[in-house]
Amino acid sequence: MRETRESRRRALFVSAPVKALVEGIYREDRTVASLAEHGDFGLGTFNDLDGELVMLEGRVYQLRADGQAYAVPAGTATPYACVNFFSADTVETFEEQLDLAGLQRRLQQMIPSPNLIYAVRIDGQFAHVRTRSVPRQDSYRPLVEVAREQPEFDFHACSGTMAGYVTPNFMADLTVPGLHLHFLTEDRQRGGHLLACTTRHITVALQHLPRLEVELPVSIDYMTAEFTRDLQADLDEAE
Repeated sequence: MRETRESRRRALFVSAPVKALVEGIYREDRTVASLAEHGDFGLGTFNDLDGELVMLEGRVYQLRADGQAYAVPAGTATPYACVNFFSADTVETFEEQLDLAGLQRRLQQMIPSPNLIYAVRIDGQFAHVRTRSVPRQDSYRPLVEVAREQPEFDFHACSGTMAGYVTPNFMADLTVPGLHLHFLTEDRQRGGHLLACTTRHITVALQHLPRLEVELPVSIDYMTAEFTRDLQADLDEAE
């Protein structure tokens, strides 16, 4: 099948298999500037797990373990990121109060099939948002151990944006399965990986992505790793 510009713009690009990240491979050479070739929207992390990554309108933000958002130099590297060119296929507004489970149910109602990939952008007002962010690591500790020590942050009566993906469970070795969202406040000053929320008034934009592009790193750590463990339990706990 011939690749077209439109088909590339409707693909999720994954910079490295998430399985490598879960096993503790926290450094690769992919720069955040190079992500712009593949998308203007997405999430991920930075080398040495130095915070959460969120991309909105082509701008990348670094949400560090102090809960603050920072500008990111173009040469900053990432071991894992998922990006796409965002253009909503479906948009719905919800004025009811929803917790995270309720939000997930609403998303499931918007999604025609659990076997496809969807980019999700949620803008609006929230009664409460709880996030966490990854602390920088100087050693190759498994991600599940790092996740147990991540600081958490609570935001009350705030406005902001959630960005991320709904991915089929059978893709768990490649990218985070299920719903994966990062939150950034409206002033673009704070945020993190979403743990819980209570909505007030939100607009949910959903984009169907029929293609997946995965880059396989050529670093020594990646090429010599033995990916033999079943990492699903680790990934579930880390997320």
